[in-house]
Amino acid sequence: MYNLTLNSSQVCDTSASYCKPGVLLPVWNPQEDVFIGDTIARACVYVLGLAYMFLGVSIIADRFMAAIEVITSQEREIKVTDSEGNKQTVMVRYWNETVSNLTLMALGSSAPEILLSIIEIFGNKFEAGDLGPNTIVGSAAFNLFVIIGYCISVVPNGEIRRIKHLRVFFVTATWSIFAYIWLYIIIAVISPNYVDVWEATLTFLFFPITVLTAYIVDKKIFIGSFLQRRIKSTKVVRDEEAQNAEPLKVVENMEAVDAANPDIKNFEEHRKEYINILKEMRQKHPDIGVDELQKLAEVEILKRGPKSRAYYRIQATRKLIGGTSNVRKKLEVKDRLANSKSKSNLESLIDNEANTVTSVFFEPAHYTCFESVGSIELYVTRQGGDLNNTILVDYKTENGSAEANSDYEYTEGTLIFYPNETRKHFVVKIIDDDVYEEDEHFYVRLSNARYQENELVDTDTLSVTNPDLATVMILDDDHGGVFMFTEAKMEIIENVGVLRVKVIRTSGARGKVKVPYKTMDGSAVGGRDFEKKNDVLTFYNNEVEKYIEIDIVDDEDYQKNENFFIRLSDPIPEMEEASHNEAGRPRLGDQNKIEIQIKESKVIKGIVDKLLTKSNAAVLVGTSSWREQFIEAFQVNADDDADDDDDDANGNEEDNDGEKSDENQADKEESEPKKPSLSDYLIHFVSLFWKVLFAFVPPTEIWGGWACFVVSIIIIGILTAVIGDLASHFGCTVGLKDSVTAISFVALGTSLPDTFASKVAAIQDRYADSSVGNVTGSNAVNVFLGIGLAWMCASIYHYFNGTRFVVIPGSLAFSVTMFCSFAFIAISIMMFRRSKFIGGELGGPASWRYFSSFVFICLWLAYVILSSLDSYCVFDFFKF
Repeated sequence: MYNLTLNSSQVCDTSASYCKPGVLLPVWNPQEDVFIGDTIARACVYVLGLAYMFLGVSIIADRFMAAIEVITSQEREIKVTDSEGNKQTVMVRYWNETVSNLTLMALGSSAPEILLSIIEIFGNKFEAGDLGPNTIVGSAAFNLFVIIGYCISVVPNGEIRRIKHLRVFFVTATWSIFAYIWLYIIIAVISPNYVDVWEATLTFLFFPITVLTAYIVDKKIFIGSFLQRRIKSTKVVRDEEAQNAEPLKVVENMEAVDAANPDIKNFEEHRKEYINILKEMRQKHPDIGVDELQKLAEVEILKRGPKSRAYYRIQATRKLIGGTSNVRKKLEVKDRLANSKSKSNLESLIDNEANTVTSVFFEPAHYTCFESVGSIELYVTRQGGDLNNTILVDYKTENGSAEANSDYEYTEGTLIFYPNETRKHFVVKIIDDDVYEEDEHFYVRLSNARYQENELVDTDTLSVTNPDLATVMILDDDHGGVFMFTEAKMEIIENVGVLRVKVIRTSGARGKVKVPYKTMDGSAVGGRDFEKKNDVLTFYNNEVEKYIEIDIVDDEDYQKNENFFIRLSDPIPEMEEASHNEAGRPRLGDQNKIEIQIKESKVIKGIVDKLLTKSNAAVLVGTSSWREQFIEAFQVNADDDADDDDDDANGNEEDNDGEKSDENQADKEESEPKKPSLSDYLIHFVSLFWKVLFAFVPPTEIWGGWACFVVSIIIIGILTAVIGDLASHFGCTVGLKDSVTAISFVALGTSLPDTFASKVAAIQDRYADSSVGNVTGSNAVNVFLGIGLAWMCASIYHYFNGTRFVVIPGSLAFSVTMFCSFAFIAISIMMFRRSKFIGGELGGPASWRYFSSFVFICLWLAYVILSSLDSYCVFDFFKF
């Protein structure tokens, strides 16, 4: 059995060790008798190398997080039935938000720290090192103290940010503190100086247990009865989300389903929010078209909508390296790339067919005339193919209710289209009489299209197409007429503006006749949903149709099903010749009442449905092709999203004078784009190597983002190995121990992108979850996954080799103790800030904001200073 003899000099050594070869980088020789100038030069090279490697990791992490966003944003359709029995299709995500935050999102934001710990174990031949574990603890301290302290102060004046999923936060905060307490227990209490297989394995298993408990709390499984969950859920929605007081019908009908499935509830809430945004955009820009309205709404939704940790991390990185983080610009780029694609094969086939086949048809295909007209002209059109040919086409009349040579003259003949002629006509004579009769009709048919040369028929290049049959309606003008609607029921959309209902006059058109009409309420109410009318239609002599016009009020509802009615009254003749004979008097037809069904606008509904699929943040962060990635790599963009930040921070504050500022903002957005500054160009050229290199990473559209995920994590692992070597060599060059380098320089470098991401989230998001809530989850995952997996592999290796895995508590135990003590203080301060005294974890009155931030920063400084002093044997707490 392996024995270990420890003394104080082994446990606490005040001097830094000699530089050793790293996992990938060799030692910079010579190490002895080096002049102070050479030492400074080497230190500068290592610092610059670390900075450049951190930049590279941040950029590849951009791709990695984009892949994670695309993966976790995948949606599926499910069919649900509302309280009225109507089946609806809604989109829900495959990934639960809490699970994705604690697994892929946590891995994405903490990948360098986790991989550094794992790589160090393998690089040290399964022996423990100081760099990996201390980096994880140091990064946790930076995340909890510096990031949260900074986020408290950056929230705009007068605003607060509260944690929305408080139960989940309590669970992850508990696990994050327990993780470091457990770390201390296994290295200093249960088996001091050793970590056995069961300890390391249990540490790793705490990772899925953490995810499971957070999921249980998030889904409220085993917590209270169904009714209690319903009441609590309703209270959270009303108190924290401040929903609109006037719910849409679709949400009311979905309540029973929503209570059972929160994902469906979120879907309906998003749909309601998108409808309200559409209405808001329409009020601000009443004259724009549908396409522009959709684009404005899409931009606004993506600005206001909830976003993941991955989105904010990517936005922060792109701002840092001069990439585009502007929502409008990103959408415009994607639209240009989509529009630049060639036509589909089907469209090409249709175009080719249209260019090679000549079609002959009636245009128009329906004609109406009075029997006293004498004759009527019918028009035939030639379209497509080679117009240089001369073609022939036959026509002839066919009886309908009208008979040839009694109501019209039988006609047949051949039309000749000479080269470049595309439209011809022929004449059919109408026979008039003084006998009253019903309206009648007959037909004219085209046939036998052929080329003039040799009377050749080639159906592959020349054909008679629909409409090849024309209908001619002959109206009798010897009667006052029969007045009626053309249909019993008419369905319209609410944004039709003006409803035009056709009233026809059949069986005669003699004289001037007035037809009274009025609207009648149904589920739609006159004056609220439509213009209430009681008026008269006037038909003049030989007029056969008129339109009743009624204004329809557009509520822009997503779903609507209301109705009202229009009724005609007895017609009133004004000409004696129309009333001298009782048989010739005008009268109402059977269809004298029509029901008007008002439905939701298909355009608005279609826009909302599109927004539900396109408003996903994955649309902004994902890439569809290598071409798009290389375009982004070479583009230099100004950081002009500051205005967007301000808009998002103040997006919910509206007053009576807001319209002017909105117009100014709209003008500002439409103005000339901001040009990149000198600093934008500088950072672009510094990071250009990484941008171009990582443009070779598979786009997120391939394999649903998994290809990008795998390639990115491999690259992050390689860069992390280089960072570990550079950090270790820097420390031994300037006389810093690995533990000190880890909790300061390395932890700072790996956590800076998260700092900027949390800042953006604190400003833009309505809640504190993305900026604060995910910190605790990441801290727990770092220990359980980063240290647990690495130590489990090492302990198993030693077990099968008959030895025990040695982990000296030393500075790590002290660092963990300090972190846990200060973490209790930090979380207590956050809970105090959540009380009514301040109102939220972030923001609040200026004095409390800056005081809280100062305390958090002081906690971090105290942690770094005390841990560093312990590394140099100033304290004797953990000597064994």
